[in-house]
Formats: sequence, C-alpha cells, structure tokens
Amino acid sequence: MSEPQQIVLADIDDALVARRRDAVAATVARVRQIEREYGVTREALDHIEAALVDLTREKDLFGQDHFPNPEPGARARLYLLSEDDGGRFPLYLTCSPPGGAVRPHNHGTWAVVAGLEGCEENNFYDRVEGGEAPGHAKIELARTVRVHDGESVAMLPDDIHSVATPGEIPRRHFHMYGLSLEQLPSRLAYDMANDACAYMEINPKIARLEHA
Repeated sequence: MSEPQQIVLADIDDALVARRRDAVAATVARVRQIEREYGVTREALDHIEAALVDLTREKDLFGQDHFPNPEPGARARLYLLSEDDGGRFPLYLTCSPPGGAVRPHNHGTWAVVAGLEGCEENNFYDRVEGGEAPGHAKIELARTVRVHDGESVAMLPDDIHSVATPGEIPRRHFHMYGLSLEQLPSRLAYDMANDACAYMEINPKIARLEHA
C-alpha cells in the first residue's frame, strides 16, 4: 500500500479553511446519521447523495489553488478531506486528468459520487456468471451514468462499475465510502476479455494537505 502523499501550499486563507472544515464536518455528521437511521440501503444512498450534492454547492471551498489537479497524463489524485476512526466515512476530493480510466470493480462497501467539475463516466455491469469471488466471472454492460457538476450516483457494496474521465476537462468529484479504500483488501476487479476477476490491488493515490 502506498503511503499518503504530503502536499503543502503557501498563502492559505485560514478563514476559508475553517469554513471548509465546518462544511465537511456537517456533511459527514449528516451521513453518519443517515446510515444509523436507514442502514446500508438504496434509500440511505439516496439521502447520502443529497448530502454530497449540497456540498458541491460550496465549490469555492474546493478550488484548484488549494487542491491542485494532477498534471496531464498523471494518475488521479485523491485528497482526503475527512475520515473517522477505523477508516469509517472517508470523504475524498478526487481529481483526474482527462483520459483516465479504472477497470470494472466493486467496492465491498457503499459508495457515493457527486460532481464538482468535469464529467465522471460510470459504466455499470450485471453479473452473468460467477463474479462473487476470485476466478471465473462473466459480466455485461447494463447502463452508463455520466456525473457532471451538481449530479450524483451511488453504489451498494456488490455493485460493479468502471470509471472514465471523458472530454478535455479534468474531473473534480467528491467520492465518499462507508469504509476507506485502505480497509478494502477483498474488493474485486474484473477482466472482461478473459471472463475472470481477482482481488484489486490497494493503491488509493491519497494526498493529505496540512490545511484540509
């Protein structure tokens, strides 16, 4: 597992940082309450999506001056905004250059994506044969959801999706999970060309900012 990258920026607006921390804390508290009340269900995810979409309206708190995009051609970067003890309720600002993609995979926990800038293309797949443990797995494309500014999509633990960043604009989206990526060694990645799946490597590309 890769160590979190430390990034330090100068000339940080302390008032803005305080506003951001308050907004993030309020959102995470709202999500905790939703999970307590509804469990891990589609209804719960509907409410969590609404909470993250509300946070996207605070776009000025998450600008590129504080959270720089990766260079063109570089790998996506995940800025960790908040995380509870035990890796619960992590909230990331995910920044990806155009052209980036992640192969089909599940999460082993719930996941919600909400758009700040650019487009995240999510392809969702149905299991046709196997695919619940490493080995034989045949999946087929079921639907495509493109998440733009102020839009969202959600996944239950066993949902399978792939991710791409189409167009020419970097993608800046919130990703929130029930459990941090480092705590998910058993999630599966799918190889459609060979009708197989295997455990997905843990390489979350996390960046921690001193001011976040």
